[in-house]
Amino acid sequence: MAVPKSKISPSRRGMRRSHDKLGQPHYQEDATTGELTRRHHVDLKTGMYRGKQVTEPKGEF
Repeated sequence: MAVPKSKISPSRRGMRRSHDKLGQPHYQEDATTGELTRRHHVDLKTGMYRGKQVTEPKGEF
């Protein structure tokens, strides 16, 4: 069974985990509507993805 050679302090454990956090989502301006949208996601308002109609538009929210 694996046994650690020494105790890892809470401070050192926290330093190691500091890179595991989630980043903020990135948005870009849509070329046709000018609204901010997530990259690689279908625009639910218009139903467009990469310039093609892929779903029915939901209309106004």
